[in-house]
Parts: sequence; structure tokens; C-alpha cells
Amino acid sequence: MAQYDVIIVGAGPAGMTAAIYAARADMKVLLLDKLAPGGQIINTNEIQNYPGVGTINGAELAYQMFEHTQQFESITFDYGTVKEICEEGTEKKVICEEDGKEFTAKALILATGTQHRCLNIPGEDKFKGNGISWCAICDGAQYRDRDVVVIGGGNSAVEESIYLADMVKTLTIVTMFDLTADPIACDKLRAMDKVTIYPYQDVLEFEGEDKLTGVHFKSTKTGEETRVACDGVFEYIGLIPTTEYLKDTGLLNKFGYIEVDEKMHTAKAGVFAAGDCVTKNLRQVITACADGAIAAQEAAHYVQNLEG
Repeated sequence: MAQYDVIIVGAGPAGMTAAIYAARADMKVLLLDKLAPGGQIINTNEIQNYPGVGTINGAELAYQMFEHTQQFESITFDYGTVKEICEEGTEKKVICEEDGKEFTAKALILATGTQHRCLNIPGEDKFKGNGISWCAICDGAQYRDRDVVVIGGGNSAVEESIYLADMVKTLTIVTMFDLTADPIACDKLRAMDKVTIYPYQDVLEFEGEDKLTGVHFKSTKTGEETRVACDGVFEYIGLIPTTEYLKDTGLLNKFGYIEVDEKMHTAKAGVFAAGDCVTKNLRQVITACADGAIAAQEAAHYVQNLEG
């Protein structure tokens, strides 16, 4: 069984940043992920607000981050889908689904992120990251003076729609119910001239051949079907934290997010968390990286104190 100072579960921006900071603190680090390093940014066509790099493809930024981690001999990357974590005295054990692989460390950093809740309809997989996005702050600028559809009517959908409405040509809101966000925000959105709202709709299909060209949806009240031409779609129908492996640990809130304090400490000593899977207000690449840096520093302090 391999032994490390720190095991980082999840190799997105938070996890990779944590690995770099932990390695610089002379920790022996395992960076573990079930997929390729990068997390959700791999599926983002353009990132325009990461300081110092300008506009960059999400997969390219992920690759650059991973290359940075590989400059440290003390960082090992491995593939594994974590089934559970447990404690044996001061040791933390990570058990993976594949062949029952097990790893132990003095400290853990959990950085498994979130998954966007999807509609699972025709065309969605085809245009993910290339026409369909989940972050207006990240990708909105590329649709300046173009036609955009937002799916959803909650707080995130309405707030991001108000943000988008200042730059796009037309904005169409398609929602399963009516707008359910804060009333003031809803009133502001409804008052915008370029915004059209279709409440009580089921989205049936994202249309297009080589590129996204429109959205097909149907009224749940009248059965009337509508097609709206567009250049881009933003889906805001919720996030799902990737924390199933923690369901019996007492680390999660009722929504499945990991509860942490301002230093990324969880309820268990020696277990830290970072990135989109923790309770927070803003989920961006840069905030994930900041979380990872803090978690790594705290984990290193924890290990050093254990060693006396």
C-alpha cells in the first residue's frame, strides 16, 4: 500500500493547485482522478477571465496546469474512482473502485468538484463546450451581439441572464416553470427589451449539424412546439456535487456539498476540501485555485505538526 503525506482527490484546478503548493511545502503528494486532469474546464471552449493568460481554451489551460504539477518529482498522478475514505488512527485511507486499490496519507484534500445537471436530450452531448455552456461569466463574451438562449429560471439563470443581456443581440429564456429567482431580479429581467421568456416549457432538442443553430421546445400547458434560432445556449438547471463517496462521513450539508471553514478545514481533523465541491458563493477557476492553495498550506501544517 502506497504511503503519502497528502492525497488529493480530484485533479481539477483546485486539486492541481493544491498539489503544487503541497509539493513546494516538501510533501509527498498523490494526485488522484478518475478522468483526465482538468475537471470541468476541459469542457469549456474559451476561458477569458483567468489572469495573465487572456483567452484560452479550457483543455489547454488544464494541460498547462497539469504540466506544472509534473515539474515536481514529489507529485504522483494516478487514475482512480474513489469509493470511500476512512481513518485508521492518524492515517487516512482512500479506497478506489478499480481492483480495490488503496492509498494512505497523513492528510487528505477533497477537490472532486461538481457536475452540471443536464437535460439528457438530443444534441446536448454533441454541442457541450462548443455551443452549450454552463458559465456566462466564462463564455458570455464570445456571444457578443449574437442570439443566445438560457435554459432555467432560478437565481443562477436569472442573474446570468441579466449579465448576458448587456452584451448579446437577443436573449431567450426557456424554463420548465416560471421565473423563480428573487422577485427584484425577475422584474429587472422581464423589463429588458431584448429578452423573451417562455415559461412552462420542456426542451426537446438542441438543433444543428456542424454547429448549434437552435433550440426546440414544447409548452407543458398547450402542447405548442417552438423553435428558436440561436448561436449559443447556457444551461442553468442546477449543479450536482461529486461527493457520493462521502455520503456516510458527516462531511456534507443537506445539498451534498462539503462544509468547510475559511481555511478549508472540514469537520474531520486532517481532512480538507477545496474547489466547487465545497460550500461557497462563487464557483470559478480562480476561486478553485485559491481554495486549493489554502487547503494545501493547511494540510502541510497539519502533517508537520503530526511529525513534531
